[in-house]
Amino acid sequence: MSEPHWRDARASDLAAISAIAARIHPDLPERPEVFAEKMRIFPDGCRALVADDVIAGYGLAHPWKQHQIPPLDGFLERLPDDADCLYVHDVAVLPDHRGGAARAYVAAMEELARASGIAALALVSVYATQPLWQRLGFRPVTADAELRAKLASYGESATYMLRELAAT
Repeated sequence: MSEPHWRDARASDLAAISAIAARIHPDLPERPEVFAEKMRIFPDGCRALVADDVIAGYGLAHPWKQHQIPPLDGFLERLPDDADCLYVHDVAVLPDHRGGAARAYVAAMEELARASGIAALALVSVYATQPLWQRLGFRPVTADAELRAKLASYGESATYMLRELAAT
């Protein structure tokens, strides 16, 4: 058995990514076309977790604006010119391959953000995963009324979180 590792996601991974999303996020469905768009407009943030030549997880991230979240199952159309964060849209890993996979993906996204001149990572924690994200350096942010309304589509436990990247 090979050690799971992250690699750039490919168009040929889309069926496996969609199947994992349906399994991990049954209450937050997103169309394969939405994933495909993210892979097309910001491929550097889209990774596949591979274990024994099988896709065991995926991570999708793209430049965005802090305190704003893209609509769930919605197309981005284009990335903001004035992005001030790298938005981690989703990290989903099959149960047998957890244990460090999210940490490795976040580390790669931190490196990407720094290389892009972006000083923060942002995400929406769902399914009570806030403790995991806090261990990875994210902090919950108090949402204003507009952000709370958008968070509602992500489920009852959805929490907007930020991770400021210290200057190096």
